[in-house]
Amino acid sequence: MKKVAFVCIHNSCRSQMAEAIAKELGKNLIDVYSAGVEEYPEVKHLAIKVIEELNIDMKNQMPKLIKDIPNDIDILITMGCGVECPYVPCTHREDWGLDDPSGKDISEFRKTRDIIIEKVKDLLTRIKDNKI
Repeated sequence: MKKVAFVCIHNSCRSQMAEAIAKELGKNLIDVYSAGVEEYPEVKHLAIKVIEELNIDMKNQMPKLIKDIPNDIDILITMGCGVECPYVPCTHREDWGLDDPSGKDISEFRKTRDIIIEKVKDLLTRIKDNKI
């Protein structure tokens, strides 16, 4: 199984949603992690809420730092944070360029969630087809 990591600044919103969605949709295909480059105390409440609307539980997910995830990642996905991530060895890297919904209303979190769902589905298809 390929190891996939989703990384953004605080690991409190977009990367957490991506982790939860990828774990659900990629069962038995990928091992999923998420991390940030700066410490943050908790996952954003609205991120948890919009993922729970999909019947996916992410209440136990907590922000993590890059040092807390395996160092042998196959696929690294950055969320579009506008920061340069520290070097993480990987065989494939891409940036999803997602706007951060933090500080906005729940409809923006839902839009971000829905974009992540489509991007995760595309990623899983490419993995299944051995394109990455």
